Amino acid sequence: MTSFSRSLKFACLSAALILGACTHKQEAVNTAPPPAPPAPMASAPAPITSSILPGSAEDFRVNVGDTVHFGYNEYNVEDTDKGILGRQAAWLAKYPAVRVSVEGHADERGTREYNLALGARRANAVKEYLVSQGVSTGRVETVSYGKERPVCTESNEGCWAQNRRGVTVISGGANS
Repeated sequence: MTSFSRSLKFACLSAALILGACTHKQEAVNTAPPPAPPAPMASAPAPITSSILPGSAEDFRVNVGDTVHFGYNEYNVEDTDKGILGRQAAWLAKYPAVRVSVEGHADERGTREYNLALGARRANAVKEYLVSQGVSTGRVETVSYGKERPVCTESNEGCWAQNRRGVTVISGGANS
């Protein structure tokens, strides 16, 4: 084979490779990880439902909160519940004609008499906190139900914790 034919063969082979590279696109290989899905948006508080009448007992219960909880054999208002009671006091300031009754409740453990007394101390602790926030003492009554009105009837700590509560109920003057 002559040097001319070798050069010609090399040139043809080179041209074929170049033409082949031009007509065949090579797909790019993406080595980066796929983009992360968008982070879920933090759930915003539910807007006040338009069907709830402002100043009503339902408004108070749904938009303010009516219940605080207590520890076992305790009646002191915990820091975690002061926010709810603060909102109650602010709502009551906005609606000065509304009167409330604070119900004190206990879990099933202990005697009826003991739990009635504990419920009374819990109701009074809630009343005292509301009064300390500017609510007139004459607008707040208290009642103890002891262990007589449980919201949960199972005999376990999770259930008992739900029953150790103070519930503020609209008793008069609201648009119920």
